[in-house]
Amino acid sequence: MLDLSVIIVSWNTRDLLRGCLMSLQAHKPNPAEVIVIDNASSDGSPDMIAREFPDVRLIRNTKNVGFARASNQGIKVSQGQYIALLNSDTQVTAGALETLVAFMAETPAAGACGPRLLQPDGNPQPYTFGKDPTLLYLLHRCLQQVLFKRYLHDWATDAIQEVDWVSGACLMLRREVIDQVGLLDEHFFLYFEDNDWCLRIRKAGWKIYYNPRAEIIHFGGQSLFQNPAAQEAYYQSLRYFYTKHYGQLDVCLLDMMLPIYRMFVRR
Repeated sequence: MLDLSVIIVSWNTRDLLRGCLMSLQAHKPNPAEVIVIDNASSDGSPDMIAREFPDVRLIRNTKNVGFARASNQGIKVSQGQYIALLNSDTQVTAGALETLVAFMAETPAAGACGPRLLQPDGNPQPYTFGKDPTLLYLLHRCLQQVLFKRYLHDWATDAIQEVDWVSGACLMLRREVIDQVGLLDEHFFLYFEDNDWCLRIRKAGWKIYYNPRAEIIHFGGQSLFQNPAAQEAYYQSLRYFYTKHYGQLDVCLLDMMLPIYRMFVRR
């Protein structure tokens, strides 16, 4: 069995995807495989992959099936002991994936882990990890931003720590964990599929870790504020998360709270 399978979902990010694959060529551990699932890109991404990266396994979808379903396609054909979901708009730094693989091997309780995500300017990206999005947690996060103009978490921390979830922009799991808890929930078209997966992993008795000793550069995902369609997908997925994991009362309270929350929190 291979040590690592890297799963990348692509949709119209050709130039960023090229940079991602070039960084993997330079910095992926061996033995490892890279699988790209293209969601019917119209920018020539699949042909670029076939032409410039012949060692990458390419799956061409005829329509955009969403992040979760496309990721599951890659996982089903992968062969690695560890599975790493990696966004197409990231670049891997030297030693990052090796650090995560070593951490998983040395930490038997770890079901999944994630690295520090860096913005292109080198600053830590917000929302790399966090706690479950309960009503109290969302209220706490909102108050921190409104009253104190700051984030709830310390994204610049150097401490390896147990968390509720890590971002799906780079998320590494054990294959045995996926065998136990199942694949990504394909009802999530975009957003919160990582929160849902991490919660299911924790409910199965595993732990989730944030490991800032590994660093990945992430060119997107910094804010949804200027993308109305993405904002709508985000809040629709949040509501589905509540429907799936919390009671009907919490869903009703979320519906009442969201208009106010959206006015103050730029996520």
